[in-house]
Formats: sequence, structure tokens, C-alpha cells
Amino acid sequence: MNKLKRKTLKMPVRYLMNTVLVVLLFVLLSFMTQNVLSTYQNKVLLTVGINIILAVSLNVSTGYLGQLPLGHAGFMAVGAYTCALFTKYSPLPSGVAFVIGLALGAVMAGIFGVLIGIPALRLTGDYLAILTLGFGEIIRITLNNIDDVLGFKLFYGAKGLKNIPKYSNYWNVFLCVVITCFAIHAMMKSRHGRAVLAIRDNEIAAESCGIQTTYYKVMAFAFSAAFAGLAGGLYACYLGVLDPSTFGFMKSIEILVMVVLGGMGSMLGSILSATVLTILPEATRSFESYRMVVYSLVLVLMMIFRPGGLLGSYDFSMSRIVEKAMNGELFRKKNADKEGADHE
Repeated sequence: MNKLKRKTLKMPVRYLMNTVLVVLLFVLLSFMTQNVLSTYQNKVLLTVGINIILAVSLNVSTGYLGQLPLGHAGFMAVGAYTCALFTKYSPLPSGVAFVIGLALGAVMAGIFGVLIGIPALRLTGDYLAILTLGFGEIIRITLNNIDDVLGFKLFYGAKGLKNIPKYSNYWNVFLCVVITCFAIHAMMKSRHGRAVLAIRDNEIAAESCGIQTTYYKVMAFAFSAAFAGLAGGLYACYLGVLDPSTFGFMKSIEILVMVVLGGMGSMLGSILSATVLTILPEATRSFESYRMVVYSLVLVLMMIFRPGGLLGSYDFSMSRIVEKAMNGELFRKKNADKEGADHE
């Protein structure tokens, strides 16, 4: 007998399904922000969106590339200050200035990613972590002291850059989250993404197959840094004031914890963990003396019982579920296991 051909969805249908899911999620969240959530809760939701961009972007270099950078907050700072300065002093209309400011922040952070990535990615493991941590601290200290060196006020050092236009809102943060997830997903499904995954699995074997490992490592690192800059621009135009101490070592660790907790290499895991780890400290704020203990205990229990993270390397795919249903494979494994148990 000829084996039946497996039914698959065409690419336009896949994209249409994903678009419908995004629109439904947007409608649901819009209803909640306007009718259910308070002003404070809406601000927390906006912070969740910014943290999702940070976690998903770091997942490119940590989960997909398999490196351990600890300077992600530095790229966020570059994007934040670039966007803040442009929007503050630009004579353009507010909407145009905001879009260009976000783009400039992402581009500038990507350039810093290339400049830092070329020397840094020659190292691996702990050495890479220490080097990127050093670069992140250099960026923060430079922002703190560059005004005194140059002799004029631009970044305002520890006093903070104030009066930044507050253009960030739920709508544009949601759009930036969708753009970030789509761009990273598309990149990882391309031949460039396959090359990045090959380097993660076995760098020596990938290089022996003709993959330019240095090029792809720097590319992934810059890609990750650019979206961190985008998140920084949104953060600057949400808060309205910037302080270099915000982008210190602990901010990089906070973003890394989100990636590790969600699962290295899982975009959905990064989204879920960024959401949980942003809401959890706010939800336990009434227990002021114990909320950080609860927060830390959740992380400890998670690492004991789920060391691979919430989802490991699994990524949700609606089209994959539909294809399994079309081919009668959705419950096949469960049924096969049940039949085997009955047979025994």
C-alpha cells in the first residue's frame, strides 16, 4: 500500500492563522485595558510588554546562539538615551519623532552590539559573561560622567535626563512586541537562523561545514542588541526620566533570569516568564517585607523542579497543532501509550 501523503498547511494560511490570533489577543487586551484594569494595572501591563521585548531579544544570543552575555542592560541604555534625546529635541511632529527615535535607538544599540560582539564573541562561557558585563558597566559609567568630561550638559549624569516626552502607550508597545517576535521568529526560520542553531549545537562541526561562525555570532548578537535598544526607547518614553543606575548589572541579571526561567531557546517561555516575573513583584507589593522572599522562593523552586525552565526549548505553533489534527496525530501518542499499558 502507498503511504498516505501527510496533509500540511500552506504558508499563507499559516500567516493568516497567526494574524488572526494576534488580532484576537489585541482585542482581548484592549477590552481589559479600557474596561477591567485600573490605571496602575495598565502601567504594569505596559511594563510587561517592554520586558517581553527584552527577554525575547536576549533569548537570541542566550537560547538560540548558546552564549552567556551579561551586558544586555547596556544596550537597553544606549537605545533609551538615543530615543530620549531625539524625541526631546526633535522639531518633528510627536508621532514621527517617536517612530524615528525608536528606530535610531534600535540602530545605535545594534551598532554597539557589533562593536562589542566582534571582540567579545571570540570568547565563550564565563569569559564572555565577564567581558560583556564589563562593557555594560562601561556604558553605564560613561553615561554618568561624560557630561563632566565634555563640559556641557547632555545626559545629565546621575541627576537623570528629565522631561522626556511620554509617547509610549499600550498600543505602540503591543505593536513593538508583535514586530519583535515576528522578526526574531522569521530570522530563526531562515537559513541564517539555522546557521545560528548549528553553531549552538556544535561550533566546530558548523565551521567545518562552511558556516562563517564569527559572522553569524556577531549578527545574532547585534540582532539581540538592536531589539534591546527598541525596548529601551519604549522605556524612556514611558517613564519620562532616565537614570544611568537603572541600567546596572542587576538589570541584566533580571532579564537573564526571565530567559532562563522561561526556557533557553523558547520564545513562548520568555514571554510567559517576563509576564510572570513582572506581575509577581507587583502582586505581592502589599507584603512589603516578604515579597522579595516569595519572589526568590518561586525562582528556587522552579530551578529545583523544572531546571530546564517553564517550557524548555518548546515553542508553541498553532499551525503545527492544526496539522496534527488534520492528520489524526493529535492524540495518537496518548492513545498508543494507553493501548500499550492495557496490553501489559
